[in-house]
Amino acid sequence: MSELTVKAYAKGVDQAPRKVALVASIIRRRTVADALVILSHTPKRAAKPVIKAIESARANAVNNNGLDPKTLVISTISVTAGTRTKRFIPASRGRALPFQKKSSNILVEVTGTVKPKKVATEKKVAKEETK
Repeated sequence: MSELTVKAYAKGVDQAPRKVALVASIIRRRTVADALVILSHTPKRAAKPVIKAIESARANAVNNNGLDPKTLVISTISVTAGTRTKRFIPASRGRALPFQKKSSNILVEVTGTVKPKKVATEKKVAKEETK
């Protein structure tokens, strides 16, 4: 069987990369099914965008590349810093203090084996020839 790696990105997640990376480290090198179960029971806000990224990678693997969903393993999951938006928060005496809203980019790589193609049976072949 041949192994294939498929990627999915989630860009511009409105949460600090440090917080998202904490959740991503929990599920590194696990199967996709295990990772989704673990994340669904993780009480962190960052779990939701990580779930979406993993489900996107799984859908890419199954629908676009024909991989077997039972063999999918998260080979790589990395969280990098996204764009920062500069904002101001009001302070005393009419001042405004600057701060930056951080965002994250999530990369998920899923590895799995290609699903074997079904061989046409004699009945189907005979049926197609009669048409």
